Amino acid sequence: MNTALAFRPVRDTDLAAICAFARSAEELYYLAPRASFPLTVEQLATSIAQRSDSSVVCRGDAVLGFANIYKREAGACWVGNVAVAPEARRQGVAGFLMQRMAQLARERHAAGELRVSCFNPNTAALRLYARLGYTPFALEERLDGQQQPIMLIHLRLPLAAA
Repeated sequence: MNTALAFRPVRDTDLAAICAFARSAEELYYLAPRASFPLTVEQLATSIAQRSDSSVVCRGDAVLGFANIYKREAGACWVGNVAVAPEARRQGVAGFLMQRMAQLARERHAAGELRVSCFNPNTAALRLYARLGYTPFALEERLDGQQQPIMLIHLRLPLAAA
């Protein structure tokens, strides 16, 4: 159901809407583990400044999704800060966003692989990545916001040549 979705670079005027995507400290942890809840425009702007290719998915004037690239290495791009507005979840926005991030990584950075990391309690995101063809390749033990053990699952998707 991605009718009339558009993909474009993030604008300063988008930041407040993106900050509202995380409705709880737990959701924010999945989006930006180092951020403090509630996410502020200043925190988000700092993160964006340290990354590349920050992009949004929109329907009309409504910003519905956000992601960026936080690392490029050995032919792979790592996508992070993946988030979808609560009212747009389960409507194809995340799939559209990840497909466009893959296209951007391939075309702009000549990446042969797209990588993403996901915390194990984030079942909806893990199911999405599996449907899109991502496979796990590494696990990393972390502590969540309450200092409880949590697993960060690293996934990858081979990118077809353009």
